[in-house]
Amino acid sequence: MKNYIIRRILQMIPVMLGILLILFIILEMAPGTPASNMMNPKATPEQKAELIEKLGLNRPWHERFISWIGEALKGNLGYSITHKKPVTAVMKDYMGATLLLSLVSLAISVLLGVPIGIISATKQYSFADNALTVFSLIGISIPSFFFGLLLLKNFAVDVQLFPLFGLENPLLFNPTFWEKFKDISWHLVLPSIVLGLGSTASFMRYTRSSMLEVIKQDYIRTARAKGLKEKVVIYRHAFRNAAIPIITLLGFQIPALLSGAVITESIFGLPGLGKISIEATMTRNYPLILGINAMLAFLTLIGALVADILYAVADPRIRYD
Repeated sequence: MKNYIIRRILQMIPVMLGILLILFIILEMAPGTPASNMMNPKATPEQKAELIEKLGLNRPWHERFISWIGEALKGNLGYSITHKKPVTAVMKDYMGATLLLSLVSLAISVLLGVPIGIISATKQYSFADNALTVFSLIGISIPSFFFGLLLLKNFAVDVQLFPLFGLENPLLFNPTFWEKFKDISWHLVLPSIVLGLGSTASFMRYTRSSMLEVIKQDYIRTARAKGLKEKVVIYRHAFRNAAIPIITLLGFQIPALLSGAVITESIFGLPGLGKISIEATMTRNYPLILGINAMLAFLTLIGALVADILYAVADPRIRYD
């Protein structure tokens, strides 16, 4: 296992470099430059050339890419043009809200999607299975921006049960820990439902399909013939062997939720990475765009590695040479 992990980490290096190269080329091909938004329309050619040189945009793109990689290895992802501070500092300021929203949504997805998928598989073709299948198809198909606006309209505007925007109530003065915890939790209810709906449906479909394959195997019939309780047969024998596809999905859900938070955070006005990603795109803040996407790419590779390691935990038959 140790040698396998080392090999996978070494394999991740060229893959990460390839992803960063593609991102860099895409940004290079995009119309406009960061200097175009910062430049005074009445600036002289000399002033424009000075600004371009100050931003380092006068050098060839491959030189800037190599320079960026060298600085990134030192922990420096560049300087955010609009925030007037390092990219790492900007991401640190906004990372908390996005991670909190993503983790809550992931917990909802796993705690609801997996049990619902098991129930759907064990009651195949029943009314409950058909109803849950319809629910999963709706969850996968409905656009997050439409569902978010629908929840805001019904539960924040009409009923006024949940807050409309933000992560905290600005009117709370010196709140206690539990008051702050309750306030943030209340603000996260609607965004978490929106972000977690699609993931819940995906976990349900993967779990159902995998469980249906396993519960028809001979060893499951043997376990039942031995007189084991149905819960033991389903959860100890069947589910453990059906967990491989679910682990694969779980490994990619965290980066997927982080990237999916862009729309959700915009709808609910949350101060997270989604908000500054849109702002960076609109202002051509390329260092920040590159830094955020580099982080998402890194998390995706780490998720794949963690999923591979968890395979051996779920199924002892899996061994890595």
